[in-house]
Formats: sequence, structure tokens, C-alpha cells
Amino acid sequence: MGSTRASTARHRRATQQDQAANSFEVIAREWFAKYEGTWSESHGVRIIRRLERDIFPQIGARPITAVTAPELLATVRRIEDRGALETAHRALQNCGQIFRYAVATGRAERDPSADLRGALPPVRGTNFAAVTDPPRVAEILRMLDGYTGTPTVRAALRLAPLVFVRPGELRKAEWKDIDLDAAEWRYTVTKTDTQHIVPLSTQAVAILRELEPITGRWRYVFPSARGADRPMSDNAILAAMRRLGIPKDEMSGHGFRAMARTILDEVLGFRPDFIEHQLAHAVKDPNGRAYNRTAHLQVRKVMMQAWSDYLDELKKGEQSNVVPLKAQRTA
Repeated sequence: MGSTRASTARHRRATQQDQAANSFEVIAREWFAKYEGTWSESHGVRIIRRLERDIFPQIGARPITAVTAPELLATVRRIEDRGALETAHRALQNCGQIFRYAVATGRAERDPSADLRGALPPVRGTNFAAVTDPPRVAEILRMLDGYTGTPTVRAALRLAPLVFVRPGELRKAEWKDIDLDAAEWRYTVTKTDTQHIVPLSTQAVAILRELEPITGRWRYVFPSARGADRPMSDNAILAAMRRLGIPKDEMSGHGFRAMARTILDEVLGFRPDFIEHQLAHAVKDPNGRAYNRTAHLQVRKVMMQAWSDYLDELKKGEQSNVVPLKAQRTA
């Protein structure tokens, strides 16, 4: 009888130790340590602070396999209830990354955050669906590369994430505005009637050089299938994305802009004002004057090449090799 009780006690202790070793917090900190070097310092600080303040006190001690979708939702809704909806979304995104890491390392069978898509209300002011979670971004990029439709739409799909201009500006791009030798695209932003420069990465130039023999004799880079005298329709890229299985509530044409803004800041560590310049948003100097289109052009060229290189690494599943360009914060 005594030996049975001792055996049961040993089994209980072993189970408790195993659960402690595979708790959400233990695995989350392991995930953080593994990927911390791929983020800017400020981004890493925000992530661990978010986990320590909002997540670990609620589910940190729980075995990761025991955390359910309703329990996770209750945790992030506590953040929402204090008026920090965007933080709630980011916390849920981080939890999903941790669960997927646990699945990949054999300590969980599934990611319960996947069941919570749409459970939180959208962030006010976010009008366009966008993916900013790097593993999912990688999946979408591979899906875009796999498009087998017309060469024009295929090129537009591949170029859209690299240049992250407004969808209307991409589809109306004209060959006369593009200098492939200088690796620049210069045009007037229709929304603000201002001049803008898009530095073209080597990847973007390669896509355009591949397309040039097909559409280069016409006005538009991406002419309509119904006639080369007009640009492709505003639905061409969206329709292609839907055929590829990318849902409209996950990614839109404008979503590439939000994706780039978030990852360039939080992963690659570029200064927000450089990013805003490249998004063709109004950015003013300390005296309240708008910068001209050549502002920070050299740094933006570096940024656009780093962005394309990062997306290539994502597609290959090697984003851990990308070093954040922290120096750009103070450039």
C-alpha cells in the first residue's frame, strides 16, 4: 500500500515537473530568445513587456497544451476592456506565434489562436485587411509566386509587395516613368498631387525587365486584357488573390502597405519617418514644411533593397538570418 502511494506521488511530481517545463511562459520565453535577434531592440522590448504584463499573469503557468481558445480569448479581452484594442490584437498575434513554435518543436498539437480570427473587433481606423505576421506573410508570398495566370497579372502580384504603393498607382504605372537603369520609378501621387520616387530593388527591376518585352511597347506597364490603351482593372489583382485562396478579410491590395509599414518598423528597425516618406504620406520637417520627394532618398534605397531581401528570406523560411538594421533608427 505504501509503495503504491509513493509511486503515485512520484508520478504526480513527474507530471507536474513536465507541465512546468512545458508551460506557456517557459515556451514563450524560449521562442522570444530564439527570435529576439531578428527584431529591432525596441520591438523586442515591446513584445516581452506585452507578454509579461498581459499574458503570463493569466496563462503563463498553464501547460501550453491545456490552453484553450476561449481561455486565450478571455485573456486578450482583458486588454481590450482597458481600451487597448490594438495591443490586444498584437498580443493575440504573439500568442499565435508562440503556439506555432510549440507545434513545430513537438510540444503542442495545434494553435488555438487560429480559432479566434475575427473574435476581436477591428482596430478603428484600419480600413484594409493586412497580414503582418511574418510566417503568414511568407505563405502569402509563396502563393503569389505560384500564380499561373497571365504574365501581366503575375508580374503585378509579385511586384505589389516589393513597392507597396497604392493599388491604383501600381495598375496605372507607365513605362515612361520607370528608369530600370537608375532603378527608380518617379510619378505623381494622385491622392496628393505630389511627386514621388520609388527606389526599385534588384528584385523589382528583374520583374520589370521580364515584363518589358511583353508590355514595354505600350503606355501602361500593366495594360488591360481588353485593350492596351488602358490599365488593368482595379479588380484584377484582387481577383487573382482570391483565386489563390487568400481571403478578402485577411489581405487586400492596400494591405501590402500596412504589411510593409509594420515589418519595416518592428522587424527591420527603420525609422518611421523614412517609412512614411516611402508610403508617400505627408511628412514635415521641424519647421512644419513638407519634405520634397528626394528626402532621405539614399536611405530609402537601402531600405527598399533590405525589404525585398527580407521578403526573399521569408519565402525561403530563413528569416532568422535577417539582421535588423538598427543603425537606420538614428541615421
